[in-house]
Amino acid sequence: MPSFLLEVGTEELPATFVSEAVEQWRSRIPQSLDSFALSSNKISVYATPRRLAVLITGLPSQQADREEEIKGPPAQAAFKDGQPTPAAIGFARKQGVEIGQLEVRGTDKGDFVFVKKTISGQPATKILQQLVPQWIFGLEGKRLMRWGNGDLKFPRPIRWLVALWDREVLPIELVNAEEIIRSDRLSRTHRVLHPEPVSIPCADSYVESLAAAFVQVDSQIRKQEIEAQIKLAATEIKGCASIYPDLLEEVTNLVEYPTAVVGKFDSRFLELPTEAIATVMVTHQRYFPIFQDDQAEELLPYFITISNGNPDKKAIIAAGNERVIRARLADAEYFYQADLSHSLESYLPKLEKVTFQEELGSVSDKVNRIKTIAQRISQQLNLPKKETQQIQRTAQLCKADLVTQMVGEFPELQGVMGQKYALASGEDLEVATGIFEHYLPQGAGDRLPETIVGQVVGISDRLDTIVSIFGLGMLPTGSSDPFALRRGTNAIINIIWSGNLAINLQQLIEVTAADFSQLRPQTNLSELIAQLQEFWLQRIKTLLQEEKQIDYDLVNAVIGENDLEYSDRVLQNLLDTRDRALFLQTIRNNGTLEKIYPTVNRSTRLAAQGDLDKQQLEPENLVNPQLFDKASERNFYESLIQIVPQTKLAQTESNYQLLVDSLSAIAPVVSSFFDGDDSVLVMDSNPDIKRNRLNLLGLLRNHARILADFGAIVKS
Repeated sequence: MPSFLLEVGTEELPATFVSEAVEQWRSRIPQSLDSFALSSNKISVYATPRRLAVLITGLPSQQADREEEIKGPPAQAAFKDGQPTPAAIGFARKQGVEIGQLEVRGTDKGDFVFVKKTISGQPATKILQQLVPQWIFGLEGKRLMRWGNGDLKFPRPIRWLVALWDREVLPIELVNAEEIIRSDRLSRTHRVLHPEPVSIPCADSYVESLAAAFVQVDSQIRKQEIEAQIKLAATEIKGCASIYPDLLEEVTNLVEYPTAVVGKFDSRFLELPTEAIATVMVTHQRYFPIFQDDQAEELLPYFITISNGNPDKKAIIAAGNERVIRARLADAEYFYQADLSHSLESYLPKLEKVTFQEELGSVSDKVNRIKTIAQRISQQLNLPKKETQQIQRTAQLCKADLVTQMVGEFPELQGVMGQKYALASGEDLEVATGIFEHYLPQGAGDRLPETIVGQVVGISDRLDTIVSIFGLGMLPTGSSDPFALRRGTNAIINIIWSGNLAINLQQLIEVTAADFSQLRPQTNLSELIAQLQEFWLQRIKTLLQEEKQIDYDLVNAVIGENDLEYSDRVLQNLLDTRDRALFLQTIRNNGTLEKIYPTVNRSTRLAAQGDLDKQQLEPENLVNPQLFDKASERNFYESLIQIVPQTKLAQTESNYQLLVDSLSAIAPVVSSFFDGDDSVLVMDSNPDIKRNRLNLLGLLRNHARILADFGAIVKS
């Protein structure tokens, strides 16, 4: 079966776009072919900085013929007195069939004319000529550009096009005003090592043809080669390379024929903080640092860069990169020494001149708000005086490094340099660590702050931002979240959970929102609080499902569906929310939930017909034994009395196993109440008896509600 090759040759593409384009083609091209009923054996997507390519093997020469049924006009309009009308004649002519091939069939909207046609399959080449421009210009990217005088848009100008159907060139044209790019079999190869174009004899020989011309088109193989070369080069200088995944991905898409080149820098620069040197190398120069061992703590005065040039020119390439890194490190050295000549506290006045957000004042104003929130959290946690003082000092200094020269030049070092400068200024170790940790986590999978100082200040910083930005009406919408409010909210939740911090988030949200409304009197405070609550609940739901792997219905049972009592409870005690969700998942997995679910769920749903307050647990004064008609009612009543102490103890100690044990014990009694030989009709015609029985069920529901809303649980 034939193979098809498409290669789109361009000027050097941005590395991020290369990765994105590969993923888009991998998902979209198979879907595109399926929509035209074209199957294939394999679809391989290749990419380098100068090309995107797809090789499709095992394609049919053409589509299979297919039957198609087409609906025409209503039968009443198509035929009159058994003779075809102009409507029928026109429909038959349009479909290319004889009148006799028309059929009348009934539908739910009456009788209509139908025709069955055999549609001949189109040649695959004709379909590909139609699809290729869609594949190319359907790619999405952040910065698409026009080139020449045309309207075609792509991240970089397209310079050549290869399209082969087995050994034949498939004619395709991309028209960009007066410029026409026609498909050919000629591909451009490595600029330095093979400047002449290469002719690709057939689609299946694409990878080998380019490899012979010093272009490795398979990005995965290229990545593996880079990683292997880096490790070998590091070993040769008795070091250990730190291979950052994002950097590896980037350099993979910056080269076509990778060569690892080792460079050296002056040992005096090792006096700089390791993080500063690594940032210069990784973020600004795309170099891989070399450490003394795999602990990645002590650097060696070497680096590895991945060259796309001539491997025979390694020495020249290394020398050029050494000049660049020497200048960058010299700048960092100057900034570092200049910053150290002042205490970290001395930078605080400069924060007054740095705007945090136009309507929210300066960074200095934000620092004051952070201190206020941190003080409230310290009080909630009942922290010792010393820790409270350390938290306040950390909050005061946490943004001071933003106005230092080092962070001004290398923003990635915020917090890192704050920690270094705090220690150099004689601050407590806890304060210095807290300055660094309050930025954690910085992304998905990043480590969380481990000290109470870093945890409290980190929560305070993010909470101020979330409440303030919400207060300005700048809520996240869809994929738009410029202030990273979702990430900040997730961070607060995870910090609370990881640190087991007994924080009343509901109270913090309310008082922080109230503070904001004083700064901005036009704020609708109740609306702001409601928006914040809804946002937080949604993030908690997401984290419980995605990170804690809790079933969606159990999450709903813990958080409550449109249940204000549950919503408040969730935000007042995130630890309890987490524990209840995990416990529910555990008893579902071990089968215990299945034993209590039927009776509790049925009771919960019927209890909704009554009006019993959901806080009530004790049956006295709520259930009248004189109205009992059956023994099952009395047994239900007495069992409820017996489990009250256990439920209250479970509630006080958050020991939900005690509660589940009680619900398990009462389940047979409730089952007999519903379906036993002595069962009752809950919705009795006597309103007093009906209310009495609904109260029994309501009390059981209330006991179960200590754990979860069983009405939200779906039977597994």
